[in-house]
Amino acid sequence: MSLSRRLAVLVARCQALLGSVCHPYHPELHYMRGPGPKCRARQQAALRD
Repeated sequence: MSLSRRLAVLVARCQALLGSVCHPYHPELHYMRGPGPKCRARQQAALRD
């Protein structure tokens, strides 16, 4: 195996390792936000009754 091929394999493995450790996507920031305005409005209406 040539030196450039070995280096390419090493770089690819390092990138895969860093990608699995430092994954930038955090789903809790996107879809786990809690109740929305309609839910709050229903709760307020139920409390008033």
